[in-house]
Amino acid sequence: MDHVEGQYKVKDLGLADSGRMRIEWAESRMPVLAALRAAWAKKKPFRTYKITGCLHVTKETAVLIETFAACGAKVAWSGCNPLSTNDEVAAALARSGIEIYAWYGQNVSDFYWSIDRTIDKAPHLTLDDGADLIFTVHKRFPHLAKHIIGGSEETTTGVQRLRAMAEAGKLLYPVYAVNDTETKWDFDNVYGTGQSTLDGILRASSVLIAGKHVVVAGYGHCGRGVALRAKGLGANVIITEVRPAAALKATLDGMRVMPMDDAARIGDLFITATGMKDVIRGRHFEAMKSGAIVCNTGHYDVELNLEELSALAHSSRTIRPDNREYTLSGGKKLFVLADGRLVNLAAAEGHPSEVMDMSFANQFMAHLCLVHAHEHGEILPNTVMDLPEDVDGEIARLKLETMGIKIDTLTPEQAAYATDYSAGT
Repeated sequence: MDHVEGQYKVKDLGLADSGRMRIEWAESRMPVLAALRAAWAKKKPFRTYKITGCLHVTKETAVLIETFAACGAKVAWSGCNPLSTNDEVAAALARSGIEIYAWYGQNVSDFYWSIDRTIDKAPHLTLDDGADLIFTVHKRFPHLAKHIIGGSEETTTGVQRLRAMAEAGKLLYPVYAVNDTETKWDFDNVYGTGQSTLDGILRASSVLIAGKHVVVAGYGHCGRGVALRAKGLGANVIITEVRPAAALKATLDGMRVMPMDDAARIGDLFITATGMKDVIRGRHFEAMKSGAIVCNTGHYDVELNLEELSALAHSSRTIRPDNREYTLSGGKKLFVLADGRLVNLAAAEGHPSEVMDMSFANQFMAHLCLVHAHEHGEILPNTVMDLPEDVDGEIARLKLETMGIKIDTLTPEQAAYATDYSAGT
């Protein structure tokens, strides 16, 4: 482990050259973030600010980090999942002078130690995926919250918990819900999660998807994306849900819908995407047929109750990378991918760069909004806020422009008609 106190702790600094090539590849596929970097690098709006981030250390994240740095920020970073850090990318960032504490395969102690190191130098802005950084500030460093202008949150689970925190009056600084922008949740969550989850499953198992009964737990944006991609590969898709409206959507999208107790008996491949714990537990594992594959693409690793599976199994072994075989009574074998962590990041590389381009453009703009408000004396409430609609629209416009796509615009008469409540039939 390469470690310089107060600067970085990564697996191996010798991996930096390979990591730099990964970052350069991602940069070539992230034109919106590149446009924002070009527009703001000379003005350096973050020149007096420290940004602390806790987000998957991937090649795409590195492009965001280096965009902040190019625009004047001092950046400190940790990974938001023990199995999602790319050690090559982490090494490249460390060698370029970024303060980073991240390596693949962290235990719980390492994970929170890394977050602590990014906080203990009093950040001005925080950037989260899952809200572990914000929760740590509130639990262990509440005295530093007064120095923090605001933060941003990348994922559905984190936003839900932060909204609950704000409603309870416990949130100590304002947070932008980046996850809730249309150019994030309707692209990253659907197209990104759909493709990268199947990518992780195929890397870890190398199985044929066509013809299999694929059970997707949850039909939110992420679950829908996974279901659509599995269906596109020829799977017979089954959805399990607790929300009537989501179950109805799945039904009208041509999916079969049933409780997990029923799906467990017929599924070949199970993918959880709910954000809820114990979605698949002991009785479900007992009902599964031998050879079933189980994985999770939700943020936390609690959706699969692996303690109950371990209690049922008399042996387990890693049969191939990111694929653990559990042998139950009677010789039944079940296979769990990536130890229940996010299969798209633990067993693959996460979302494609083209999708993260928009998500991270939203992150950049969220922090630009926070700094602008601070420097103009605007007091933002200690709550979870949506980004302005014009920011979302500008990111979509830039993305279309980089793709060479043109669209229509309303004439002045049409724009007036859109809000003319006196116009009738």
